[in-house]
Amino acid sequence: MSHTPHHLAEEFPDQLVQMRHLRETDGHFHRLAVEYEEVNHRIHRAETNIEPCDDFHMADLRKQRLAVKDEIHGMLVRAEPVASEVEV
Repeated sequence: MSHTPHHLAEEFPDQLVQMRHLRETDGHFHRLAVEYEEVNHRIHRAETNIEPCDDFHMADLRKQRLAVKDEIHGMLVRAEPVASEVEV
């Protein structure tokens, strides 16, 4: 088990500009990113025994994080490229 936080910037390093743009322009994406960060923080605190939880709750948290991450990924894939990402 890894106790390393799974920040979005580490999960999608090649899409940082796109994520920043969507956070600023798309309210739904922004809410998903905040939700991901909150769930990820709760998982990290549980893994490091700051706020321990049982295995069933941990599994639910991980499933929730994965579902949000999948939705974020889908939005990143479908999004139009940001001007600074377009090759000239």
